[in-house]
Amino acid sequence: MANIKSAKKRILVINKKTMRNKMIRSGVKTAIKKVLAAVAANDKAAAQAALVSATKTIDMAASKGVYHKNNAARKKSRLAKAVNKIA
Repeated sequence: MANIKSAKKRILVINKKTMRNKMIRSGVKTAIKKVLAAVAANDKAAAQAALVSATKTIDMAASKGVYHKNNAARKKSRLAKAVNKIA
């Protein structure tokens, strides 16, 4: 356990940031699962609606620094590709 006051504060700040990042990551994962579930059900309209929502969520996570911009782009690309494969 830290003894120095600044170290104790850093622990509190890091925990707060970690929780924020976990919440954002969890939201992204949920959005991705919604898109993939709609794709699995062959529901093009629902998949496209979920894709728009997921894209926004992923972009917000990237802008907050939770994901690298290339990682976010890759996730969006894969989702769009999956949605476009639906007949």
